[in-house]
Amino acid sequence: MTTATRLPAFIRLTAIVVCACLGDAPAGTADERPNILLIVSEDNGPELGCYGHPSVRTPVLDAFAAEGVRFENAYVPQSGCSQSRAALLTGLYPHQNGQIGLATWKFRMYREDTPNIVRSLKQAGYRTGLIGKLHVNPKSAFPFDTHKIPTSNFSRQQQQRYAEHAAQFMSAGDAPFFLSVNYPDAHRPFLDQVGGLPEQPLRPEDVKPPDYFGLDTAELRQQTASYYNCMSRLDSLIGDLLNALERSGRADNTLVVYLGDHGADLLRGKRTSYEGGLRIPLLVRWPQKIVASQVRSELVSTLDLMPTFLAIAAADPVADLPGRSLLPLLKNQQEPWREFLFTEFHLHSAHNFYPQRTVRDGRYKLIQNLLPDQINPGYDFTMQRFFSGLPAVIDTAAEPVRSAYRCMRQPPEYELYDLQSDPHEFQNLADQTAYLGIQDTLKRKLADWRKQSADPLLKDTNLRRLKAEIDACFADGRPSKDRLTLTYPDFFDPPP
Repeated sequence: MTTATRLPAFIRLTAIVVCACLGDAPAGTADERPNILLIVSEDNGPELGCYGHPSVRTPVLDAFAAEGVRFENAYVPQSGCSQSRAALLTGLYPHQNGQIGLATWKFRMYREDTPNIVRSLKQAGYRTGLIGKLHVNPKSAFPFDTHKIPTSNFSRQQQQRYAEHAAQFMSAGDAPFFLSVNYPDAHRPFLDQVGGLPEQPLRPEDVKPPDYFGLDTAELRQQTASYYNCMSRLDSLIGDLLNALERSGRADNTLVVYLGDHGADLLRGKRTSYEGGLRIPLLVRWPQKIVASQVRSELVSTLDLMPTFLAIAAADPVADLPGRSLLPLLKNQQEPWREFLFTEFHLHSAHNFYPQRTVRDGRYKLIQNLLPDQINPGYDFTMQRFFSGLPAVIDTAAEPVRSAYRCMRQPPEYELYDLQSDPHEFQNLADQTAYLGIQDTLKRKLADWRKQSADPLLKDTNLRRLKAEIDACFADGRPSKDRLTLTYPDFFDPPP
């Protein structure tokens, strides 16, 4: 069975007519095709100055956004490191490619031969490079020509080396290149200053916690300030990288994309299906090829990047991709766009298995919890690992914040939010009479998507079997990688 036949026909792309997508782009030699520079940061949502966060000092990315396109509603398919990266590189949802949890916890893609950006661009004649961690299994599925600084580098050692390696790669040949530069900021531990960056770290009294916390304590202000300092350092390092691109003489013919791999590792962020975990910054610059200074409100996903890159590279299209090329939006062309956007969650490590599926339209968002009314282990994992004294603070918080945290800890089957009046998802509207019509519509859309995308967890036996394998690695309340045995690629493999 080939990868192309494993996914349902409804999401199969017809052949991409590259000339139509490129518009006035040159159709000549490989040397004329654009380079692609993909910049990925860790564990941060759109907490940037250009997204309306004045406390965060990000002048480089703010200027970058002004020169290109800023996507206001950009999402990852799952708010986890390996899951998000595999989805980006394959153009498939985690339940379609198999990377449903962390690579460091033995989770992996179903098949080594799954089509991906790296293979497709190499076949099209691109040089390919990666600076920073891959964090997807198996590594052999992504045959980069060059891979530097392969560790996570959470200690932020020798961060100037990212730009130095990039400069060497950019100048190593005349063929067009695809280079992904993956930075460790703003992953925990939050380091206020490394190598003199940022030059003037923020202090707790300089900031307020993000609104989606619904809480404000001294501890949260301290962590928020440290998180923002990571973002400022990231901004400086991206400035070094963009300067290297300018010095290479190839900036004018390079599509540059910046994104975060998912939301911040703070309250109601990473490892959740809330906006704080799924919504990311997405900025795109391509001199003279796209309409600059745009702010796009369409619902877009990192799944859209693979068809975008293949189109501009004149590479062979890949069938079965659920995303679509962003080129019409980048060029400010009038084009019907998606009405509904889907995301999911399975687990991060074995500590927090709690599968969810979500759908949102332009206003409302529905979360389906596949283990309803059970305690979500991810809640206590986050609270106990990173915060002290917050349960007592939550117990005394005003409504609806207090109820929102209780819902997060022990969710019902469905959560429904009005993102227009309640953008931070504090008021669960599920089962309220006035919203039953909206809820039913979103439930149907979600059910259709799950069926059409061959969601393995539609089968209750699959859900129970996976849960049993994860539960089996626990002893005395603690999971162990050594005890974890995973066979889900054998029974999850979606039917043709």
